[in-house]
Parts: sequence; C-alpha cells; structure tokens
Amino acid sequence: MLSLYESRMIDRARHIRPLPSPAACVTLLRLCFALSVCADMIDSMTSAFADPAKYDLYDCKQLETERKSLAGRAAELQGLMAKAETGAAGSLVSELAYRNDYVAVRGQQKFAEEAWRRNKCHESPPDKTERSVAPSTNAKPMPPSRSGGAVY
Repeated sequence: MLSLYESRMIDRARHIRPLPSPAACVTLLRLCFALSVCADMIDSMTSAFADPAKYDLYDCKQLETERKSLAGRAAELQGLMAKAETGAAGSLVSELAYRNDYVAVRGQQKFAEEAWRRNKCHESPPDKTERSVAPSTNAKPMPPSRSGGAVY
C-alpha cells in the first residue's frame, strides 16, 4: 500500500508536460535569430530617426557644443541601458525604454559629424579660465570640520 505522500507524487508525475519536440526547438531558434537580425538592422538605420538637414546651417562653434552634448547624451543612454539590463527582464526594459532614444541620438551624432567634416572644423583650445589654478602658498588652510566623524 502506498502512503499518501507517494500517491500524490505519482499523481503529479502523470501531469508533467513532455519536453518540446525538436521542431518546436528549431522554430524557437529561428525566431531568436530573426529578432537578433532585426536588432542589428536598427543600429544601421540610425539616419532614419534624425533630420539630415538639421546641422547644415550650424557654424563650427555651434557644432562643437552640439557634438559634446550628443556624446554626453549617448553615454548617458548607454549607461541607463546597461543598468536596466541588470534587473529582471532587463534587456526587454532596456530595449523598450531607451533603444529608440539611443538610435535617434546616434543618427544626430552621425549628421553632426558629417557637418563638422564638411565645414572643416577643428576642436577649439580650452579656455584659460577652465584650467585649475594652483592655490597660493600663503593661503590659510581650511579649519577642521566641527561635525567630527559622525555620519547621519
């Protein structure tokens, strides 16, 4: 005579679904391959999400600031996408939330670079005010903090 526990185990074993057929596995692999090809195609279609004439009337100074801004935005979006991919269903969230913006920024970068080369622009030297000035030797040191080592 089987115990109650053994009979439940045998009953549950009867309802286990069989493994998928090889045809289903092949179909799933084909679907994954097709989706990966589409993802690669999006990266090559960056120009479809940006206006090609946007930077035609920009001068070199405007192009330089725009290029820096676009590079910062692209780096920010890459960071957000990498951060989103670490969570549960992260790659899906990354694609849905940030991929379109990232592709648009990449397209804008492409057109800004083309205008930069077409105008024969060069990087401007950094301003003298941007350089850090060494503190003078007769400056008074900062007084010690009164908060001590407490962390709130």
